[in-house]
Amino acid sequence: MIYTITVNPSIDYVVQLPHMALGSVNRLAHTAKLPGGKGINVSQILNELDQPNRALGFVGGFTGTFISEALKTKGLDCHFTKIADDTRINVKIHADQETELNGAGPDISSLEIDQFYQELANLTAADVVVISGSLAPSLPDTFYYDIIQKAKAAGANFVIDTTGDALKKTLPSQPLVVKPNNHELADYYHTTFNSRAEIIAAGQRMLTEGAQHVLISMAGDGGLLITPDQVYFSPAPKGHVVNSVGAGDSMIGGFVGTFAKTHDAVESFRYGLACGSATAFSEDIATRAKINEILPLIKIETVN
Repeated sequence: MIYTITVNPSIDYVVQLPHMALGSVNRLAHTAKLPGGKGINVSQILNELDQPNRALGFVGGFTGTFISEALKTKGLDCHFTKIADDTRINVKIHADQETELNGAGPDISSLEIDQFYQELANLTAADVVVISGSLAPSLPDTFYYDIIQKAKAAGANFVIDTTGDALKKTLPSQPLVVKPNNHELADYYHTTFNSRAEIIAAGQRMLTEGAQHVLISMAGDGGLLITPDQVYFSPAPKGHVVNSVGAGDSMIGGFVGTFAKTHDAVESFRYGLACGSATAFSEDIATRAKINEILPLIKIETVN
């Protein structure tokens, strides 16, 4: 089983208009209300790949009810912990520029945290725990670390989508895969990259620090997979980018879901790239049909 964790989900209220004028009344061309959260996005991709998974996290109030009901209609297996406070609402403005107004998140009590941990009580060595997204401000700074220790104690693999010091603290615990983009990787090592070789060297350094696999997305310049044995590169498939939100989560979902079935890192890389691109070329998280459309466009080559 793959468990995805979204501790601070949201309703994403997405609005589109040709131009936004600050200080004026703006008429919206299109609106949508979507259940948002990085782990939730991963679960949606796993569902499209027919990979059993369970979505965990905290939801509360009428906003939490909306998220739970919307995800159930999509067929997700949700075991959210109910809390007293309301789940947040984020506003995503797509105009001549993309602007986001994100809520901080609800208050979560120690009792509610204990109830959440019960969902992880039966982890086994066959499981994978995917931890994504920001912490709610009321959660302790050690919350993700504590989850990782529970996974490690059970012999389960884990994936955490984070950067900076938070990533540095998790690498010694040997995450199954980490997924920085080239800019995040440069920031992590306090440097700049002038060539693909320098990006690869930094990714290989992450392996020595504990990561089992390193995925590096480079937007229009393609992606890299770095394993202990080899480096692989794939150019970005051609297509019209509609919405970049969730593309990175979809890449993780494609990689983890495929790896759980095959234990083949290269095939998992191929599906990760296809899922990430398919979501970028869609209004919402990619469907299996869109993923299948993109898969033949993914070409992987070995880097000498």
